[in-house]
Amino acid sequence: MLASISGLGAFLAYAAVAAGLVAAYLVVYMLATAHDELALIRAGVTAAAIALGGSLVAFTLPLAVAIYNAQGLLDCAVWGLVALIVQMAVYWVVRLVLPGLSRQIAAGETAPAIFLAAASLAAGIVNAAAMTY
Repeated sequence: MLASISGLGAFLAYAAVAAGLVAAYLVVYMLATAHDELALIRAGVTAAAIALGGSLVAFTLPLAVAIYNAQGLLDCAVWGLVALIVQMAVYWVVRLVLPGLSRQIAAGETAPAIFLAAASLAAGIVNAAAMTY
């Protein structure tokens, strides 16, 4: 029985680092956008949920790879921060391409939200693959 839970401490430590990085990502992302994702999602604006949900999944893909390949908790945290920076860069690039992005998402337009989610996921997949060294 003890052998089956021998990795529990490491699991809890990595899960805590991941939870902290996810929370940090959500805070940074929501501060960067010109719209209030949570208020829009609570109001039933699907576009906001698509954009935020896609971005969150796109961030956690490379984070999962960082956990898998990490040489330790600090290594995991550093690569998690790299993933955060990449995802924020994607958001800003999409915002350059679609200057009315936040207004459109707030208005419930799903096309720009889907494009943002897809761009985020594409970058997250490539980012995760690049972390497999």
